[in-house]
Order: sequence, then structure tokens, then C-alpha cells
Amino acid sequence: MEQTNKNGREESTSVVIIGGGLTGLAAAAQLDMSGVPFVLLEKAPRVGGQIQTRHRKGYTYEVGPNTGSVSTPEVVELFDYAAPIARLEEANPTAERRWIWKGDRFHELPSGLMSGLKTPLFSWKDKLGIPLEPTRKKGTDPNETVGALAERRLGKSIVDYAVDPFIGGVYAGDPYQFITRFALPKLYRLEQDYGSFIGGSVRKAAEKKSERDKLATKKVFSAEGGLENLVQGVYRRAKEKGQFVLEAQDIQLTENPDKTWLVTYRNSDGQEHSITAKYVVTTVRGDQLVPMLPDALVDQASSLARFPYAPMIEVVVGFDSLPCVDRNAFGGLVPSREKRKVLGILFPSSCFKGRVPQKDGALFTLFMGGMRDRELFIGKSLDEIKAEGLEELYAMMDIPKEIEPSLVDAVAYSHAIPQYDTTYEQHLNTMTKIMEEHPTLVIAGGMRDGIGMAKRITQGMNVAKEIAQKL
Repeated sequence: MEQTNKNGREESTSVVIIGGGLTGLAAAAQLDMSGVPFVLLEKAPRVGGQIQTRHRKGYTYEVGPNTGSVSTPEVVELFDYAAPIARLEEANPTAERRWIWKGDRFHELPSGLMSGLKTPLFSWKDKLGIPLEPTRKKGTDPNETVGALAERRLGKSIVDYAVDPFIGGVYAGDPYQFITRFALPKLYRLEQDYGSFIGGSVRKAAEKKSERDKLATKKVFSAEGGLENLVQGVYRRAKEKGQFVLEAQDIQLTENPDKTWLVTYRNSDGQEHSITAKYVVTTVRGDQLVPMLPDALVDQASSLARFPYAPMIEVVVGFDSLPCVDRNAFGGLVPSREKRKVLGILFPSSCFKGRVPQKDGALFTLFMGGMRDRELFIGKSLDEIKAEGLEELYAMMDIPKEIEPSLVDAVAYSHAIPQYDTTYEQHLNTMTKIMEEHPTLVIAGGMRDGIGMAKRITQGMNVAKEIAQKL
């Protein structure tokens, strides 16, 4: 690469990626595989964004995203790229069991006809109405929420004790605020294309799949030894040909007359650098993106600074020995109507190997906050919240009080998970218009194309493929 700038260095490249989270790393991997030069700028001293694996006292645990779903082939392809440092680990069959809290204990979420009839989670009216779901009319509101859609097709008790805890525990959101076609587009398309969740699922399952499509097993995944290995595997391979700049500050974008971009930033020593790029891909939050944009775009993009994110606190608790407590499941989710202080509890050591120092040890990850309990962050220290989480864990999992944990850790995120709520269409229209008017600027990341690790990987790789084809 040719290099110049105000301090005597100049640089030009094909693509600048702003943000070294999972989307940015996936884009970098795909550009590398396509032979396209790139520079990735990351403000933190490390790549990976919220993905962080910690190894303490013999425990291996996440304090960011814990798991994803192998819902797209790109997940497998990124792990292949990151090998041998990263190896895909699919959760063991225990992960197929999911618990839902009701009353004073967890109940297993039904997985078949008989368990569906026996479960105390749903009303008899809704249980008996499930076979009639294919006969119900197709919705006509394109902005129908997940809660309204599911209530219309399945019934209120199923929303309360299946949909609500899922949206709250996985996406930290409110099902009656999430717009289905944006937040869960596959669910939306089942009704629109097939007229039914049940009938559509059966027909989709019967469709022929290519060998590549078969890579999408839908199974829960992590990485052997923790998700940090995926981050490091991608980083170490991609930086062999690509360029990564960590601790890049004061990033500014200026569009050149020829539609290329001048990207300026300061490195960790305070020196100013500039790069001319044919394309810029941003993967950062809206409130971080707007200050980077040219003055001519700031007003147009200003609403993106208000893009909603749910706050989240993760409390991780480890026990060297806990043989008396049942945890033979993926975890338990908590409906909002149950008024508990946690959104859900995951059991990582039940699903993945090597997470605890002893065979009968246990590892729990509690999720607190979200859109359901945003006030949790106000007026309380992290230690106080951690204590509340521990109290909930002992009560809900029926852990004897005399057994003390061997590990307690907690991390708070003020902007954890993007919310595809009733304001989302406005934000999407803003992003779409900017990209149409400035086709060499790609706004990516969690503000569009879905929530979750698989969505981030797929978006990053697809954005990079499109740029490589154009170049």
C-alpha cells in the first residue's frame, strides 16, 4: 500500500472498516478471502467488541454474548477461516431443553404434542387452539409487533409464557414493541408466504437444500475454549494481509469528489493519519457513527444517534461442586409478568465442555436489566446489582445457602442489544437513503439485518462479498 499523511505517511486502500466487533471481523475475513485490501479501525485496544471470554479460577466464561445459532452457512465458514485457533462447538443435547419460570419454579418448555398438552405454562384454550393455527387469517399490518402477531395466531398465554420470555431473555426487548418483519423476518415470512407458522415450517423443512445450505444446522454454538478464540482466530489470519489499527480515535469521514473517502484518525500516540478508500464500511452504533460523518450528512443522519439499545448486566456465578442442583438444560427464561429481577439464567457448563474446574462444578450466567428493567441501572452500584442477582439465583435454582460460590463476576453494558421497535422503520429509511445517495458508504452492524451473532457474521461477510464483486 502507498502511504502518506500530515506526519509524512500516506495511505490508500480499497476498503476501510470502522469497528472491530463481530461484523467488522467477518467483513475483514471475507475481504481477505476475496483478495481485497482493507484497513480496520477500532477505538478499543482489542478487537471483538462485546465478545469477551474470561479464564479465572479454572472457569471459562463469557461476559458478552454467550451463544449463537448456526442459522446460516456463514457461521461455519467463518469458523473454517479462523481454524485452527477457533473450533466450532455445538451445544450438547442438553441445550434442547429450555425452562420457563412460572409461579414458584421452572417448567420445561413443551417440545411435542403430549408435553404441550400437559404443560402448566399455557391455558387449555390456547393448547387446544394450536391445531387451528393454519386456518387463521393472514395479517395485513406490515408493522405488526411480534407479540400481537403471536397472540393473534397462537393465543395470549403462549405469548406470556413462550414469546415474552424469549424476546426478553434473548433480545432484552418487549414483544409488543418489536416489529416482526424487522426483528424476526423469518417468522413474518412464514405467515406472509405460507399463511401459517405450522404449515410454513413444514413446507420449509421439505424444501430441497444445497450442500452449503445444509451447513445451517440451527444448533446452538459457541467456540471451544470460549468465543474469544473465534475473535483471535479471525484477527490473526486477517492481519497477515489486512491492516488493523487499534486505539484509533477521532475518526472522521470526508467524501471526495470522485466518491472515494478520506478517513482521518489519531493513533494511540496522538499522531494524525489519513487513508483514502474506495469504500467505507461502518459497523458502530448510531451515536458513535453520526459524529464521524461529514457535516453535510450529520443533519440527515442525526436520528441514528437515538437508535435504541437495551442495557444489560451479566452476573456470572461458579460453584466448584454443586451435585444437588438440577441444571440439565440450556437455561431458564423469565416472563415479564412473573416480576423477577432477572431476565433469564443460562447454564453454560451443562451445554459446553471445559467451562468448570471440576466435573460436578456449575457455571451460571444471569441476565438482568433489558428494556423490561432499565431502572436497574439507576442509583445502584454494580456490587449491589450483583448481590440482587445472587439472591435470585439461590432462590430460583434452590441452591442451599450454606454453599458459597467459588466465582462471582459481573459486567454492565449501557448499550447491549439493538431494539427493532416501533421507531425502527424511520431509522432504516434514514440508513437506506444515505447509502443510496452515497453508494460507497455502507452502514452495517446491529442497526440493520437482524440481531444475534449469526446475523452479524452473515451481514459482515455478505457486505464484503458485494464490495468485492463491485471492485
